[in-house]
Amino acid sequence: MSLSPKNVSVSNFVLVGLIEIESFGYVCALLALVLFTVTLFMTSMIVYVTWTEKSLHEPMYILICVLVLNVMLGNASYFPKLAIDLLSGCSTISFVGCLCQSFCIELYGTNEIFTFTLMAYDRYLAVGNPLRYHTLMTNAKTQTISLAIYVYVVVIIIVDTLLTLRLTFCEVNVNNVYCEVMSLQPLACNDITVNVIYGTVLALLNSIGCLLIIMYCYIRTVVICLKLSAESSQKAIHTLMTHILAFSIYIVTLLFLNFRYSLSTGPISTKVDVIIPLIGTSIATSANPLIYGIRTKALREKIVCNLYKIVGKTK
Repeated sequence: MSLSPKNVSVSNFVLVGLIEIESFGYVCALLALVLFTVTLFMTSMIVYVTWTEKSLHEPMYILICVLVLNVMLGNASYFPKLAIDLLSGCSTISFVGCLCQSFCIELYGTNEIFTFTLMAYDRYLAVGNPLRYHTLMTNAKTQTISLAIYVYVVVIIIVDTLLTLRLTFCEVNVNNVYCEVMSLQPLACNDITVNVIYGTVLALLNSIGCLLIIMYCYIRTVVICLKLSAESSQKAIHTLMTHILAFSIYIVTLLFLNFRYSLSTGPISTKVDVIIPLIGTSIATSANPLIYGIRTKALREKIVCNLYKIVGKTK
């Protein structure tokens, strides 16, 4: 389905990716529902035990809650619609719905890297300044910084969305399984230079700035850990490796998702545009709650304890 190359008022877009995978749509829908359910359960348990257990009222666990709640934002904006569309055979999305989905996914992705940055800084302070840590990084300060980051990210993405809103479109076929700004820009009839410059500058400033801070904090933390006693070092390294694992999955999937734009020409372009975001986004929006729920000892023990209580009450 396409439109002639004239400035038109688009009311619906066609998600070509959904058409490409309709032959195994039921399998993808089932996997989407399973991943969404498991991630929702793990996120709920992490937030619940952190909220109810006073021993977990610490900056690190607050930041883990912020991280997994942000993941659920991305998860909720992606998996349910994917499953419903595949089961119903629908491959269209309204213009407003497309912008809303794009906004939520971009909000998730941008807020994620800022949260990882704050988590890296938190671990650096905890290991490098253990005596002053509870003064330098209080619960109130953690919540304030997290809120400030969220407000900043919301503002810059609102601007990006408004820049997209001003565009008119000549085509309606989105080579993806969901809506995002970079998938919509090639469909525009009018000049997108401002959109491209704004998106590129912000992406570079935010990404490079966050990556430099994260790398510095992780390197300094590892150097400090090498000077600690074996027991203290092992505990700090385990926590650090959990953060690095989660962050590495985020970075790899982000690069994976953006790499497809360099392959956007040629006969494999449609397949690439469908398979890469389908796999990449599914991993990115599912991994963190599982990683932190399983690898973080205090969370794992409290989750298991609460599950035993729930099972005991049902008998």
